[in-house]
Amino acid sequence: MCGRYTQTHSGADLAAAFQLTTEPAPPPRYNIAPSQPISAIIAGREYRIFQWGLVPSWAKDYKIGYRLINARSETAAEKPSFRAAFKRRRCLIPADGFYEWQRTASNKKKQPFYIHLRERPVFAFAGLWEQWEGGDGSYLETCTILTTEPNELMEPIHNRMPVIIPKTEYDRWLTAAPRQVQGLMRPYDADEMEAYPVSTLVNSPRNESADCIVPLGG
Repeated sequence: MCGRYTQTHSGADLAAAFQLTTEPAPPPRYNIAPSQPISAIIAGREYRIFQWGLVPSWAKDYKIGYRLINARSETAAEKPSFRAAFKRRRCLIPADGFYEWQRTASNKKKQPFYIHLRERPVFAFAGLWEQWEGGDGSYLETCTILTTEPNELMEPIHNRMPVIIPKTEYDRWLTAAPRQVQGLMRPYDADEMEAYPVSTLVNSPRNESADCIVPLGG
């Protein structure tokens, strides 16, 4: 799964990396957590802000989104919660790293790891987004991050990892037919990634500073 991540690049960096129609102004984020507002790019290279945790259009209660922060790529096209979004509303979610927790030998505590691409560029998670209207007239735009099997780097840490879309495939992910994007939902090349343990500071979403990504003991 993917339950925490970072996005510390500037709006100018995002505009250049994703060829955006406008330059956003996101603050640096070192511990992004579910239910929070997050950056996303939709078809047309439009920058949007969505709430993390997808609420299907047919849901009676928006709280279902708390359980739908991730979607398994293997079943997203068929699952009732995700299939409409998978068909019509795919998005890119900018990031420059993410966290995962590894079980320790005692199995009582988990060790957080920070995972990023070499040279630490901004990259994109594969996402789905949805629109929801409540009976009281409330309106939400929400999203989820797709996950896949782990690569060789991630396998010792966790049994899932987020789907990372190569920059050459951004338009394909955003606009192609569902059958044409199935091959994009695969583990990212482990040779292009790095991981290291960090402190348990990241365990609390209240901690939102660069200290979260400092190597353990560093």
